[in-house]
Amino acid sequence: MKNNKIILTILASLGLVFSCNEDSLELTNPNELSPDTFFQNPVQVQSAVNAVYSNLQTQGLYSRHMFFMMDNMAHENGGNTQLEADKRQYLDFSFDSSHGAIGAYWESCYRGINKANFVIENAETINAILPSVMSTEDKQKAMGEAKFLRALFYFLIVTRFGDAPLITTLPPDDGVGFPKSSAEEIYAQIIQDLQEAIPTLKLKGEEENGRATKGAAQGLLGKVYLFLERYDDALTQFNALNGYSLEDDYFNNFKEETEFGPESIFEIQYDDDLGFSAQWNSDRSGEGPNEATFRGQEYGFNDWFNVFPSDDLLNEYEEGDIRFEQSFYVNGDTFGPDSTLTVDHFPSNAGGNAGWSKYNNYYKDANEDQTSGINFKYMRYADVLLMMAECESMRPGGDQDTAVGLINQVRERAGLDPLPTGLSQTQVFDALIHERKVELAGEQCRFNDIIRWGVSDTELAGTNFQAGKHELLPIPQAEIDANINLTSADQNPGY
Repeated sequence: MKNNKIILTILASLGLVFSCNEDSLELTNPNELSPDTFFQNPVQVQSAVNAVYSNLQTQGLYSRHMFFMMDNMAHENGGNTQLEADKRQYLDFSFDSSHGAIGAYWESCYRGINKANFVIENAETINAILPSVMSTEDKQKAMGEAKFLRALFYFLIVTRFGDAPLITTLPPDDGVGFPKSSAEEIYAQIIQDLQEAIPTLKLKGEEENGRATKGAAQGLLGKVYLFLERYDDALTQFNALNGYSLEDDYFNNFKEETEFGPESIFEIQYDDDLGFSAQWNSDRSGEGPNEATFRGQEYGFNDWFNVFPSDDLLNEYEEGDIRFEQSFYVNGDTFGPDSTLTVDHFPSNAGGNAGWSKYNNYYKDANEDQTSGINFKYMRYADVLLMMAECESMRPGGDQDTAVGLINQVRERAGLDPLPTGLSQTQVFDALIHERKVELAGEQCRFNDIIRWGVSDTELAGTNFQAGKHELLPIPQAEIDANINLTSADQNPGY
């Protein structure tokens, strides 16, 4: 069992069940517990907050479907013959509005949003708890965690769907549903939530591992500003981050024994001692949180090996870049207990020339199983350094040499020579495209980068990507059918 690790339990364990049914984005309470009788002590408040975290662990998001979605659309992956059809559709952009995993992504996000709304809307009840029972600081922190998580779920929605329903209160019982709001309105809500969360959250080292911290909220707000091309605002947030540094060993970011290290800003937690709560038997949303992840087994070259790193990605690495050997296995590499086994899989029984090692247990085990407990790092300091470099390069009056210096911090850890000073803005941008591609490979960053940079014509050439369509996912048809405030005219362009 991991030490100092929050085991994120669903609120159903206390008799309160959140449900997002096929007909609407509803939050139901079959036991008819009211906030007046529920939010009576810190344990109940924290259980409600924990339930929000748990939706990051669903199959619709980080336990399964999301890594296929983002890595395949970015063509960081190729697909082996046994790859399931719905995941293969990401590779050639042949998915449509009936795609089950896209529906699971949508539902998982809105379930999380509804759970966050449940906490936030009951602020008055929570604040009424006697100070001798729950301190004002702890009450504010609970609100801050809920607002951080609501902002994160909405960021996952707006980056993949654009305009979407903006729900900040508990849905009414009439099941009518909510109309779409503009992406601009959603971003405004994200910014507001994060700005309100930051002063209430604790610093890393003061907080339990796995909870949202001040740094996590500042980092996410900086990322949001970057996506909106508000470069100076983004730098203000990134520069406020204190107490973070690069791991000396790049691979420490992807091992179970070195979770919550100096580079980690926010992680989605897993624990292989707990197993699965609702894996194969859950509905399409993967509504039950999964305490372990499928990532290792599905990507594992010595297990299911459904995908492999694409040649385009493998060929991007410079000679001598240690990130290559710490991200992939090739023939002749050793793995398993005490590195006693030798890789000999490629290409005789594989579709590609290498296999993933990131977030896989092969550094200590011969095989993966369904209970991989390696946490997923949503944000780490290397990502922040590269985002800072981009902001510095792109902002009016930005200094290109300063941007290069930030990039070189990441390159130095990779064992590479520094980039020279005196580069143009275009040259710095090209360096950022390369550096983010290799530093953050397989971490669900690249597709968003390609879209926000507007470089799909070069980076996704030959993939059937259609500009004006595939920047966004289709809104699930089941949601349009069920929500009387949505019509076919609200579907994203091209679907």
